Amino acid sequence: MPVTRKKSPADADTPAADATKATVATKAAKDGKARSKPAKPAASRGVVTSENKLAKLGLHTDMDLVLHLPLRYEDETTVMSIHDASLRGLQMVQVEGHVSACDIQYRPRRQLVVTVADDSGQLVMRFLNFYGSQAKQLAEGTRVRVRGELRHGFFGAEMVHPQYKVVLEGAPLPDALTPVYPAGEGLSQAYLRKAIANALTRIDLHDTLPASLLNSLKLNNFEEAVRLLHNPPPQVDEHALAEKSHPAWIRMKFDELLAQQLSLKRAQEARRAKSARALPVTGSVTEGLLKLLPFSLTDAQQRVLEEIRSDLRQSFPMQRLLQGDVGSGKTVVAALAAAQAIDSGFQAVLMAPTEILAEQHFRKIAAWMEPLQIGVAWLSGSQKKKEKTESLAHIESGAARLVIGTHALIQDTVQFDNLGLVIVDEQHRFGVGQRLALRNKSLKPGMATPPGSAAQAQQQTVPHQLMMSATPIPRTLAMTYYADLEVSVIDQLPPGRSPIVTRVIDQNRREEVIERVHAAALEGKQIYWVCPLIEESEALQLQTATDTHATLSAALPGLNIGLVHGRLKPVEKQIVMEGFSRGAIHVLVATTVIEVGVDVPNASLMVIEHSERFGLSQLHQLRGRVGRGSAASVCLLLYQGPLGGTAKQRLMTMRETTDGFEIARRDLDIRGPGEFLGARQSGEAMLRFADLATDQWLIEPAQEAAQMLLHNAPEIVDRHLARWLAGREDFLRV
Repeated sequence: MPVTRKKSPADADTPAADATKATVATKAAKDGKARSKPAKPAASRGVVTSENKLAKLGLHTDMDLVLHLPLRYEDETTVMSIHDASLRGLQMVQVEGHVSACDIQYRPRRQLVVTVADDSGQLVMRFLNFYGSQAKQLAEGTRVRVRGELRHGFFGAEMVHPQYKVVLEGAPLPDALTPVYPAGEGLSQAYLRKAIANALTRIDLHDTLPASLLNSLKLNNFEEAVRLLHNPPPQVDEHALAEKSHPAWIRMKFDELLAQQLSLKRAQEARRAKSARALPVTGSVTEGLLKLLPFSLTDAQQRVLEEIRSDLRQSFPMQRLLQGDVGSGKTVVAALAAAQAIDSGFQAVLMAPTEILAEQHFRKIAAWMEPLQIGVAWLSGSQKKKEKTESLAHIESGAARLVIGTHALIQDTVQFDNLGLVIVDEQHRFGVGQRLALRNKSLKPGMATPPGSAAQAQQQTVPHQLMMSATPIPRTLAMTYYADLEVSVIDQLPPGRSPIVTRVIDQNRREEVIERVHAAALEGKQIYWVCPLIEESEALQLQTATDTHATLSAALPGLNIGLVHGRLKPVEKQIVMEGFSRGAIHVLVATTVIEVGVDVPNASLMVIEHSERFGLSQLHQLRGRVGRGSAASVCLLLYQGPLGGTAKQRLMTMRETTDGFEIARRDLDIRGPGEFLGARQSGEAMLRFADLATDQWLIEPAQEAAQMLLHNAPEIVDRHLARWLAGREDFLRV
């Protein structure tokens, strides 16, 4: 039976191993008033203080500490006899007794073996890693309280590396579950518990939300919820706490989602208050481009184009995300948006994350624009100085109405004449700062304009912005992280696209795959063979692009095998890609530089080496390089067994569906939202507590509450954002 004793506050429960730190923590935390004050002068002298360590966790103020909620809990409120604990099997138990033996043994390796006994029996504490001071601390006769998983080994009942503390006989037990907090290096749980407990005594935990809202949504009071999560009573539903389904957790999740929605919607309102050049004209360039296209737009393309056109006619900046599956035709929609900007008398710019993708956009769109007498400039980091100088001059003079390029577009030397539209392809690959730098290219430096003048107003306008992504974003993600954007979806593939059959094949059948490649090439088809590394790595013994190129060249002497990867010079890359595009290269061995944008309709077979090493989104993007013509297309996913659970899930998903939105939904389930957000997060996760996989039901109520509060109670909005997002809103706004 559990033995209970007189209770005491949880913060009296300090591990012996942390005793010294706890003493320091107590002194540091008792100084009371303001963790929101700047760090102490010691920090400026390079001294690593506990304040510095808290700051690394983002804990600067009392409210930061209060909202630093536990990862899990340990139940230290009861003690069992050793005999009863030994009957429990592999469960966490806590016992108390005296040390009857303490030895350093060498069988088969150096270890500390401590025997603990009570009136009912004895057990062994075994430490494979230990300090010499521990042997002294656990001398015979010392009374200890031990918590861990009790096992029955060759020498009887034992715990390996249990938690323990030296106690006096009759020492009180905690009266609440013991919280375990996220901690950084050098921060003990004892220090965090004391710092958070002190913050709770100092801070006003008033509710930011009105009682009417709490009642309608049946939400707990904020202070009660916070105090319960930091000090849950023993009778609390431990399963609900662990699963984060307890009403106290629900309140925290709702507040967090509400803060995110308020921040994004406020950012959207701020954007609409800015000025942009209205681009209302769809004239000769637009009409000429539509006539030149060798195909008709799909219904989905026409729908999203009209959404974009409507935004471009406004005098506040468009911020629209255009998403569509691979091959759905986003490029032509972007070109028609650019045509509207040109028809309206302004320049447009398109930035892509890789030179291969940017150059393909340039070749395709320039070919469309050339018959219409529209100047298109190309800018990349690999250009020769003379070419770059000419491009810069054409951009600044306005001779180039459309500019296409890579990150080189955001350099200080790039100046536009009158930029009206910014298009960013694969937007999640660019950081907030990069997208902002491109948008700010419409602001001309050095223009002296009187404050409040019409010229100054013109100078302060920002261009419209269209972001594109071939990674479809699940609805729940779009509702939360992209709530400040308008979203257009091309949910229809152009007619004539062939379906792609996906097969998952063990690496041991590699010779069969090579035979299939040979047969496909003899039929006049072209093949991609994708590898994850460029050259041999000791850490990951994977088949590499250079090795595969040599192997295939030897195995298929009658075929022309090309090789392209990120370390090739741009000119070399261009020669290989041109050779593949015109059919001179039968098999293209490549790294993931061909993941996006490469469009060769005759390529109908894709082999992906070590597919278990790729993410779902990347596999789907790579597979989208085939199936662009009328021939039946196949994607072969070679894997090296044995497969882990996550890798197995990914490959099964690829085999079962080619629907990008379904793949994105499953990827969200497997890996969480980080994959889709990219640099938008700037390294800081906005949602610490809410989980989009399990808490979708909270998103719509949070959206509705945010809308209501923004319209009716701006003072409540300020208070709520100050509590949850103080100083962390800016990165959401680009």
